[in-house]
Amino acid sequence: MNARTTHHPLFGLLTFIALIFTLFILKSLIIPILYAIILAVMIFPVQSFLENRWRFNRLLATFCSLFIIFFITVLLALLIYFQLNSIANNGEDYTKNIIELYQNISASLQDSFNLDSNALFSSELKIENLIKSNFDKIGQLITQSGSLIGNMVLIPIYLFFFLYYRRFFRVFYYKLFRHKSKTFLNAMIGKIYHIQQKYLIGLVKVIIIVGILNTIGLFILGIDHALFFGFLAAILLIIPYIGVIIGSLIPAVFALATHDNPWSAFGVIAIFMFIQFLEGNFITPKITGSQVSINAFIAIVSLIIFSMLWGIAGMIVALPITATLKIIFDNTPGYQAYGFLIGDPIDKHLQSRARNRLKALKQLKIKN
Repeated sequence: MNARTTHHPLFGLLTFIALIFTLFILKSLIIPILYAIILAVMIFPVQSFLENRWRFNRLLATFCSLFIIFFITVLLALLIYFQLNSIANNGEDYTKNIIELYQNISASLQDSFNLDSNALFSSELKIENLIKSNFDKIGQLITQSGSLIGNMVLIPIYLFFFLYYRRFFRVFYYKLFRHKSKTFLNAMIGKIYHIQQKYLIGLVKVIIIVGILNTIGLFILGIDHALFFGFLAAILLIIPYIGVIIGSLIPAVFALATHDNPWSAFGVIAIFMFIQFLEGNFITPKITGSQVSINAFIAIVSLIIFSMLWGIAGMIVALPITATLKIIFDNTPGYQAYGFLIGDPIDKHLQSRARNRLKALKQLKIKN
């Protein structure tokens, strides 16, 4: 009995390490499944509408749902392609503008600080080669990304079976946890589905609002392709914390390449920072509310862990997975402490003890 108790923590640690190792090894299998689940949650209201209101059978409703997602994906891909093609056609001009800007800044620094002109201009050729090579590597990265093409094939297949076999999977869920009542299991499914759907719908609304604000800001600054860069930065919000940085740097660099005044790039970053402030403090809390009640510390830790496991793809699904784990922990005996750790702390957890003592003394004085 004592030996089993002594080895229990070690067994738990080994199990956790084995789980992490398995998740890392099975990345190519798990990522398409997770994306298919997310898409299934998003499109399920349409699937349910087709089956219940228009009396479509399960197979026809599933194909219609897949067609809707396919149509939206192709439309977005075409829009992005034409915009990138338009920008790439002027790539040589953008390269020359950046090099000219670099020369002007170098000359200004030379006059102001008496710097060696050879040291400043010696890296000019390297910068030109770096810029030109990056334009070439974009195409190479896309063509050589076999995993991306594989996911584009696997995700629709998984999505079809998640929608078409959903009752079959539910029965499997009942059999797997047969010691639990169906009422409890249905409640768990309902909670997970509800929080995921609210999060995803809220995220889409935030992307639309932020995209409009970004576009207006870029249009005021006179940045070309304002609509494209505005919504590109908004879509990158699906990558928490990192996406907003990438989304602001891309149009800032483009502003440097298309405007003689470098202050336009600083203007882009300033506007995007202001919009990000509005998004983080007003837009997202107003729309999503407390649907995903994860505290900031756990959110950052989960982003780091999932990015180490699955890269950028892991960062995209980190928060939805963590929110799902919170629901599971909250409803599993012995794991409620972990659910508490993931959730947002209440006011009394953020107050100092001295302040609590003052409140207690005031209450005693009032009673006396």
